[in-house]
Amino acid sequence: MIDIKAKAQGLDPNLTARDVAGIAGQTGNVYKSLAVISARARQLSNDMKEELHQKLEEFAVVSDTIEEVHENKEQIEISKFYERLPNPTIIALHEFANEELEHKALGATEEDESEEDEE
Repeated sequence: MIDIKAKAQGLDPNLTARDVAGIAGQTGNVYKSLAVISARARQLSNDMKEELHQKLEEFAVVSDTIEEVHENKEQIEISKFYERLPNPTIIALHEFANEELEHKALGATEEDESEEDEE
């Protein structure tokens, strides 16, 4: 698994306006680009969720009563850290803009790709 936290540390968590032509540049189509970005964002979201749950399970305390709530400072700090990370869509968009994502044409077969190479 890649270190998502290291990649996301320097990113601005706020949304900014993007050039649509720049987003469409890599795939030739805005919708294909957004499909790639959204697929990567879902992947990042799932990875971050799993990582957070694994870290919080280390501090889990099993108790018999439902009303007892144990707050652990480490748990709170870990949760706050993950809350401060940029949205997975922002991370995915940054990766796409920097051409860090590998993607193939959606719905394209090997025959279609070989025909494009011949041209």
